[in-house]
Amino acid sequence: MENEKIQPLEFEKPLVQLQKQIDALDTHPERPITDGDSETLRKQLQVMRERLYANLSPAQKLKIARHPQRINTLEIIKGLSPDTWFEMHGDRMGKDDRAIVGGIIELNSQPIMILGTQKGRSMKENLVHNFGMANPEGYRKALRLMQHAAKFRMPIITLIDTPGAYPGIEGEQHAIGHAIAMNIREMAAMDVPIISIVTGEASSGGALGIGISNHIYMLEHAQYTVISPEGCASILWRDAAYATQAAEALKITAQDLYRFGICDAVIHEPEGGAHYDHPQTLENIKRQIEAGLKVLNPMTGEQLREQRFNKYRDIGAVEERAV
Repeated sequence: MENEKIQPLEFEKPLVQLQKQIDALDTHPERPITDGDSETLRKQLQVMRERLYANLSPAQKLKIARHPQRINTLEIIKGLSPDTWFEMHGDRMGKDDRAIVGGIIELNSQPIMILGTQKGRSMKENLVHNFGMANPEGYRKALRLMQHAAKFRMPIITLIDTPGAYPGIEGEQHAIGHAIAMNIREMAAMDVPIISIVTGEASSGGALGIGISNHIYMLEHAQYTVISPEGCASILWRDAAYATQAAEALKITAQDLYRFGICDAVIHEPEGGAHYDHPQTLENIKRQIEAGLKVLNPMTGEQLREQRFNKYRDIGAVEERAV
């Protein structure tokens, strides 16, 4: 990120230590370093980086997906359309749930409805946005915006980065399950193009509530799962400490979901993750959206509904073979 020091993750600390050695040698070239000169160390660092990021485990990818400096929904929206972002508020029934934000942008002269779950950059922002965990009012706001888009024949883009819908008693009292189910039903029947992009983590019904679409794209280190690895470990092993094993078993990475035919495209991230280069990540997202709309825009409403229906019917299909 520009003008902001990146917070290294635990598994990146060997890279940080080697970089400090290089910086020390550049600052004091007269000081001998037994491991070699600056150029040798730089080559060693590059090899270490390439090996590390080429062999990330699902648990390590999840840490990247949850990095606090990762590009978030509002940054993507404003980056895609810095001059034409018109935010829309409220569900017209109760309140404006800031865990979901959305409105109209213009992309290549085409009006688009874009919405998604929003995480904050600081504790104050996270409290405003409830850590990206929407209440029923948030899903009803999302549905209102999508119905507005369908009325005026605008494509819909949804950006997903949430640990799940808000699990508190207020959500249950206000019918969180009903709100998510209504969104799933209504999105399945819409006759405009819908593209969903998983930008970080996408867990359970919290993701599905804005995730029924014609195309699903995932950033390279994003993860999509029926339950968080910690939640899975707490159920299966009665201990959240087994989250690493759960992440491996759940097959939740973008690469796994692309192989299973659930994810339609994996969007490349800069080396180390999206938080290292927001502009490049944004450009990669924009190119993928443009490619998707090029395919979906010419389709009729009936074709869009049929394609969407067949996509979800094919998920989980099992081919039985004679033994």
